[in-house]
Amino acid sequence: MLRYIAPLIFLAVLIGFFIKGLDPDRDLNKLPSPFIDKPAPALDLPNLKNLTERVTSADYEGKLALVNVWATWCVGCRQEHGYLLELAKEEVLPIYGLNWRDQRNEALSWLTQLGDPYVASGYDADGRVGIDWGVYGAPETFLIAEDGRVLYKHLGPLDSFIWERDFMPHIRAERGVEQ
Repeated sequence: MLRYIAPLIFLAVLIGFFIKGLDPDRDLNKLPSPFIDKPAPALDLPNLKNLTERVTSADYEGKLALVNVWATWCVGCRQEHGYLLELAKEEVLPIYGLNWRDQRNEALSWLTQLGDPYVASGYDADGRVGIDWGVYGAPETFLIAEDGRVLYKHLGPLDSFIWERDFMPHIRAERGVEQ
C-alpha cells in the first residue's frame, strides 16, 4: 500500500512547487539578501585604473552610495551603462564599481569607450570579494547607507523606472525626505 501512496505524495508536492513557480506576482529579480539592514561586507580591492591604489569601504564611509557590480562580458551591464552615466551626471549619490571576474584591459577599454560613471572601480579578478557580497551575477547594485548598512540590493540592469520605484523610496527615507 505504501508503495502506491508514496509516489502520489511526491507528485502532489512536485505539483505544488510547479504552481508556486508559476505565480505571476513572483518577482524573479528579488532574491533575498542576507545583508539587507546589516553592515555591508568589506570592500578592499585594487583600483581598476591604478593597481597600486585601493578601493575600500572607507571610500564611501559616511555617505549614501551605490556599489555596482559590473563586467564587460555582461550584457545587462552594457544595457544599464547609459543610465549609470546619467545618474553620475546628476550627482544623486556616488557610484562605486566592483569590476567582477573580468579582464582588466577589456574593462579599461570599456570605460574609455563608453564613459566612466564610477567614482572608482575595484578590480575583483578572481571574484572573491563578489562572493563575500553574495553576488549571483552581474549586474547587481547595492544601496549603502551612511552608516554602512545595505539598504537595498537590485539584481539586473538599472533603468529610470527601477530607480524611481525601488531605490528612491530608500534614499528619501534615509535622507528624511517625505515621499
